[in-house]
Amino acid sequence: MLKATLRGFLAHRGRLFLSLLAVVLSVAFVTGTLIFTDTIGSTFDRLFANTSADVSVTPQSTQSTGGTNLSGAVATESDALVAKVAAVPGVARAVPRVNVSGVVLVDAADHDIGSVSGAPNIAVNWLPTSKSVVVLTSGSPPNAAGGAVIDADTVKKHHLVIGQQLRVIGPQGSFPITMTGIATFTTTNPGATLVFLETGFAEQHLLGRPGLITSVDVTAAKGVPDEVLKQRIEPVVGGDYQVSTAAETAKTTGEQLGAFLSVVKDALLGFAGIAALVGISLILNTFSMLIAQRTRELGLLRALGASREQVTRSVMAEALLLGLVGSTLGLGLGFGLALGLIKLVAGAGLVLKGSDLVFRWPTPVTGYAVGIVVTAVSAYLPARRASRVSPMAALREADAPEQGASLRPRALLGGSVLLLGALALLGAAGLHRAGTAALLLGVGVLLTLVGVIMTGPLLARPVIRGLGGWFPRAFGAVGALSQRNALRNPRRTSATASALVIGLALVAALSVVGSSMGASFDEQIDRTVGADLIVQNADGLPFPTEVARTVRAVPGVGLLVRTQAAQVALVAADGSEQQATAVGATPGLDQVLHYTLSAGTVAAGIAPGAVMIGSGYATAHHLGLGSSVTVLFPDEQRGTFTVAAVESPQTTRTGIGTGLVMGTASLERYLPGVLDDGLYLNLAPGAEVATVKAAVTAALAAEPQVQVRDLADYKALIRQEIDVLLNLVYGLLALAIIIAVLGVVNTLALSVVERTREIGLLRAIGLSRRQLRRMVRLESVTIALFGAVLGLGLGLAWGLTAQRLLALKGMQALSIPWSTVLSVVVGAGLVGLLAALGPALRASRMNVLDAIAHE
Repeated sequence: MLKATLRGFLAHRGRLFLSLLAVVLSVAFVTGTLIFTDTIGSTFDRLFANTSADVSVTPQSTQSTGGTNLSGAVATESDALVAKVAAVPGVARAVPRVNVSGVVLVDAADHDIGSVSGAPNIAVNWLPTSKSVVVLTSGSPPNAAGGAVIDADTVKKHHLVIGQQLRVIGPQGSFPITMTGIATFTTTNPGATLVFLETGFAEQHLLGRPGLITSVDVTAAKGVPDEVLKQRIEPVVGGDYQVSTAAETAKTTGEQLGAFLSVVKDALLGFAGIAALVGISLILNTFSMLIAQRTRELGLLRALGASREQVTRSVMAEALLLGLVGSTLGLGLGFGLALGLIKLVAGAGLVLKGSDLVFRWPTPVTGYAVGIVVTAVSAYLPARRASRVSPMAALREADAPEQGASLRPRALLGGSVLLLGALALLGAAGLHRAGTAALLLGVGVLLTLVGVIMTGPLLARPVIRGLGGWFPRAFGAVGALSQRNALRNPRRTSATASALVIGLALVAALSVVGSSMGASFDEQIDRTVGADLIVQNADGLPFPTEVARTVRAVPGVGLLVRTQAAQVALVAADGSEQQATAVGATPGLDQVLHYTLSAGTVAAGIAPGAVMIGSGYATAHHLGLGSSVTVLFPDEQRGTFTVAAVESPQTTRTGIGTGLVMGTASLERYLPGVLDDGLYLNLAPGAEVATVKAAVTAALAAEPQVQVRDLADYKALIRQEIDVLLNLVYGLLALAIIIAVLGVVNTLALSVVERTREIGLLRAIGLSRRQLRRMVRLESVTIALFGAVLGLGLGLAWGLTAQRLLALKGMQALSIPWSTVLSVVVGAGLVGLLAALGPALRASRMNVLDAIAHE
């Protein structure tokens, strides 16, 4: 039996090729994802471990030290801290650090030449240590007159030269610099742009005055462990500072990166799972057809004494061999995919080398598990069916039509599952609790998918008759034959189309969700934004207050409202804390942003000492007008405010975050140095939007980090962000659709082999080669359109239900992208046409006499 299994596998390797390819692609996606994310994680772990100071001392603050958060403020400390730390026994060296992220680097033409990878632009003081991330490779160190050293990758990308005049826009405003040197990374380039400045110059221009620093880097004396040195420093500096060892710093930063990589990995593996599910459908269909075509062969094995168990094991052994070969090839392709992803992120600034690839033992284990499990699960049912072939089957014609069992039990079970899924979707659409509704949506999606696949053979007859009803009129006998071929085996047709159903259903559902989100945002912008123009940072970061002064001086600008934001906590009467975003605003907020209030007024809410809070928090804590609210600001400062306005639950604000709203004066009292995150403008009487927009844009030419938008621009920006996300998802779903297309090709190819004698007879009675090719193509198009119809119907049901969940979050608009729906139908037809090219050509090239004599 082992010899027979191996010979059977080799004899049918051509027919198994496309199934093998499905396994290869699924395993490659999984292993490539694991190798890629493991490589990035390991690379950054080494970076953090090798470049973190032995011990670092930073101000104890809820703000991100040295970095820009929502407020843009930077936590600082007097440089007297350096001498205090340096005097601690065991300290070999203590150096002051000025580190500010989120700065903007601008050339003489006012072009932003910073990072384009999403990594921050960082300005730091130049004080090299043994753990510095860069070394000076050209030019000279920065000087107090505004000299600067730039990292080599930024220099290369933007063709900078030593002596070039540049400008830095930081929290305190902009200032000129002269490039004096080039620094090269000693480790992996994390994609950031680094600007190194002389310490005194950095203190003055980045932090506002000399004598301020953001942290102290400590080098331990020889023989002094980091943990011991930390214990010595902590009592000296007191509880106002956070003291961390290199290991702790690396762990904290590594955990932050790990959380991000975990999301990326889970998302990519989710799409790999979808591809594997589609692959199961392809392999199941392939083995089912092969078993049907090998009826005589299996009958002979039974006649020669093979037991049912031996036949089952034989088919399963073929499947496992297919999975083993496919997993091995997929593992190799996974390396190629990981290298491709590394090349892709290199274009965004994160420079990794092929030699940095990390290959850990879970990767091959997962890859082989996926490949072998997929094929084993797919082949189990056909293997059981093969074991039931009787010895008498060897006496039947080799191409005798497959006799399937009644569809009634399957239809009843599938219809029940489909009904339960539909009820779950209806329940999700009718609930007002987002968590329960989301759970029901997930259950409904799973059950309706299973139900549609199970009832597919029953649906095939009416749907295909409807889709191909015009074939006989348009193509005559050829059209009639193609329709009948598609209906000949509804199980096979449904199984072939089911792979397309999964991919197209997801595309349709996401299209409805994306289109509805865009329409909802459009409605919200029209309803909530009353400003004529909005000025915001392109990447969402805050910007210096000098931008507001520049805009205010532009002719045609009437009311100008500045907004700021900061992370705070609301402290309840029982001492519990709830994280929130505090929004600061200048007078006139209600004229540029529309609020629906259940009590009070916007003007009263942003008055000194007052706040406007959301109705949810107010109801939960029994607060109303005149109640007191305690707010915990960064640096543990507490402020008590009077509730002067309460937002209605129906209010959905756009652009300034959520939480509580207060006046700018109140926010600045507890958070000095808070930066603006938005400017909302109303025009002066008689001014035109286009004219003022052009004037403001021209006035801000020296501030390339900010953009001026009217409401149409703002809507287009949000639509563009949604489209980018959807296109990414569509790109990842493309793998599943490619595997589905392979399934159509495989089914047609095997069908041509199965119908060899029939094709020969058709040719003998006068069917031309051209007509034969047309018949196969029409059959393929019918199957693809059948899958498209089921997929679109299923996807629209999912999308409509998901939209009702979005409505619970305030996104009420429903928008069905009919252009996308039409594109899917046309695309499915083209897929069917292309999938049939190879099988149709093969069928037309058959020798008539050989085909008639085929057994």
